Amino acid sequence: MTSQDAATDPTPYAGLTPERVLDAVESLGLTVDGRLLALNSYENRVYQVGLEDGPPIIAKFYRAGRWTDAQILEEHAFAQALADTDVPVVPAVSFGGRTLHHYQDLRFSLTPRRGGRAPELDDPEVLRRLGRLLGRLHNVGAAAPFRHRPALGIQHFGEEAGTYVLDAGWIPPELEPAYRSVLDQALGEVHACYARAGAVAQLRLHGDCHAGNILWTDAGAHFVDLDDARTGPAIQDLWMLLSGSREEMTVQLGAVLAGYQAFRDLDPRELHLLEALRTLRQIHYAAWLARRWQDPAFPAAFPWFGEPRFWQDQVLALREQIAAMQEGPLPMLPAY
Repeated sequence: MTSQDAATDPTPYAGLTPERVLDAVESLGLTVDGRLLALNSYENRVYQVGLEDGPPIIAKFYRAGRWTDAQILEEHAFAQALADTDVPVVPAVSFGGRTLHHYQDLRFSLTPRRGGRAPELDDPEVLRRLGRLLGRLHNVGAAAPFRHRPALGIQHFGEEAGTYVLDAGWIPPELEPAYRSVLDQALGEVHACYARAGAVAQLRLHGDCHAGNILWTDAGAHFVDLDDARTGPAIQDLWMLLSGSREEMTVQLGAVLAGYQAFRDLDPRELHLLEALRTLRQIHYAAWLARRWQDPAFPAAFPWFGEPRFWQDQVLALREQIAAMQEGPLPMLPAY
């Protein structure tokens, strides 16, 4: 299979049998005990693999054609740089000096198993502690650039994603005019938000810092899954910690920044991007589901995608985002 074929293969995991997963892990000199547990992952495939001479290990098999080897290795190097400065992440384990491994047509990495629970984002102290960790993470992220991984931008996450959804024929005909109209208006407001923010600093980010990628233990939090690490503005890693009404998010932001600014300043202009980035994520999410629909894991996990109700909700959500972007940025409360 050529690299172009791999990038367009709608079912890249059709040949990833349990036997091949175990064989791939054993190709590194490990001895598996036959226990295999599939973990919650859609873009890649992730398994907990039992070992005979130690605790289970996590094996991550990368979707063909999504990232180049250089881009994956750059993610691994970023995670290791974070771990080397005591930012709590789970970097890939090196075997023979390598963290990215090839077995036949598969690419995979191994990481230690780290448990935890979702953080309680309604607790201001939890938000402050997460803010401190993100401030430290961003100090490392700002120390050097990504050379291979792409930047977060309007073109890919907004313009191209919206065009794909419209051209692919997923939207019911009776809803397409409304979706097309609200999409155009939303992207116009996104551009306006970026214009108001101006040229803000760009740095290496976690990129997908939602509650599912933060695990909490009695010792505190640690970050997992840097698969979406990109270059972008710092606010990208902060806004996903916020939810609810504008008033609620203002309080939450104040708690996050109380921790964040103990280690790193946030340019207030980046607050113009908060709702714009949320809008881009919403547009990109619909396109992601459409692009991956031939992967059998997606219809099973997202059976409601493609139904009229989903697109009605998308139209309403984009209208809400337009209003939020027009309302202006959240205020930056004094740190407390």
